[in-house]
Amino acid sequence: MEKNEEPDNHPQPGEASVESKPEADLAAAYEKAVAEKQEFHERLLRTQAELENFRKRLQREKEEFLQLATADLVRALLPTLDGLERALEKRDPSVPEQFYQGMELIYRQLLEVLTRAGLARIETEGRFFDPLYHEAVETVEAPGRLDHEIVEELQRGYKLKHRLLRPAMVKVAVTPKPDGPEGQEKQGESSKAGG
Repeated sequence: MEKNEEPDNHPQPGEASVESKPEADLAAAYEKAVAEKQEFHERLLRTQAELENFRKRLQREKEEFLQLATADLVRALLPTLDGLERALEKRDPSVPEQFYQGMELIYRQLLEVLTRAGLARIETEGRFFDPLYHEAVETVEAPGRLDHEIVEELQRGYKLKHRLLRPAMVKVAVTPKPDGPEGQEKQGESSKAGG
């Protein structure tokens, strides 16, 4: 009788298992693929963040450029606006009223366009001197006025979208100083009375 010989599937000592090696390679390949996927995902997120930061920076630079260009244009138009205001304030009776009506129309249209661009007047009437927005070209003793109160606006000042475009030139009140020996005597008497 012939004996069916079965092949010996058991590994001999010193031989590696044929089936366990592919499983180990497969597990290592899977871990490598997962690590690569994670690395690509992180790289994608960094690239997206860099792209978003670039887009925001580009938008900010574009807005700054437009503001500077607008500021230069508006600053160049301010003397024209000033000239129209002066001409309308000092009317010549020999000039027909229709001429001044036309000038007022042009002035209002120009002011409206500049206002839409962000131009705003700096307030001076009834205000106190603020070196951030006002330029004092003269100080005057003004009875009835407080110290550093604006007495008169000599040239209108403007802001463009919350940025100073041109300070207002103003006259500022100062408190009268006692002059002469009588004023000094009175001052000396009041300090003696207090002390």
